[in-house]
Amino acid sequence: MTSERLIRASWLGTGVFTVAAVVGTIWLEVVVVTVVVSVVLFALGTAAFLAAYLTAIGRSRYDAIGMGGLFFLAGSAPAAVRRAMLLSFAAEIVVAFVTASVRIYTPVAFGLLVPMYGLGVMGLWGARFGEFPAREAPAR
Repeated sequence: MTSERLIRASWLGTGVFTVAAVVGTIWLEVVVVTVVVSVVLFALGTAAFLAAYLTAIGRSRYDAIGMGGLFFLAGSAPAAVRRAMLLSFAAEIVVAFVTASVRIYTPVAFGLLVPMYGLGVMGLWGARFGEFPAREAPAR
């Protein structure tokens, strides 16, 4: 998957979740759609998170990878990429909390799982395309 496709995937997931969350919040009769979308995005985000972690482990032999650079793209991605990925992640958080707050004690709260998707995709971008300094050779 290319860098641009990961960014688009992040925004696509955010868009699908936003529509499903708003529809489920307005019409509780179709809240099952919100639940299914939320659980699927959480599962995809968890898989992306694990893939990012495993990829980063492989790269860590040669690169000094920090968690901030890996999962939040701090210093490891161009500003435009970092901004796009963080905005997508932030939008998921805002939509999840607003919709869950509007419909307290309903299945809309499953949306709170969705930001794992944004975090996982952002981490996958960092693991695959992030630029990290070379690891220094250990002193002997």
